[in-house]
Amino acid sequence: MKIEVKKLNALKKYNGSFAFEYRPSADACLIPRCSIDGDVKVKGSYEIYEDDSVGVSFTVAYRISGQCSYCLKDAVKDIESSFEVLFVPEKDPDNYSYDGVSIDLETAVNDAILFSQPNIILCREDCTGIDVNN
Repeated sequence: MKIEVKKLNALKKYNGSFAFEYRPSADACLIPRCSIDGDVKVKGSYEIYEDDSVGVSFTVAYRISGQCSYCLKDAVKDIESSFEVLFVPEKDPDNYSYDGVSIDLETAVNDAILFSQPNIILCREDCTGIDVNN
């Protein structure tokens, strides 16, 4: 999950792509009684700019499984979401920073997983909740 910026600059490879699978921590899913099922697939591209900042565009794809937020039946939801972030070689509160040598994408990917999660998952789109009449 690293982009070797200094090496890529030396090779004059100022843009490229990457793909990897990532196992998030067990507490990465914020939805009660649910978890991320398996690995998160990450695909993206980078561009190194003249000032050594690096623009990274990537997509995270994963599955959340657990209990329906309304009726507690089994539920799954596939998530795919795209993000664009900027890494700068100095501390900047508005962007991600890196040491000028390599970029570790883990924090950006973890943030993407958190931001892409829905508030609830449902067993089916028209779930109305627990049927109290049965």
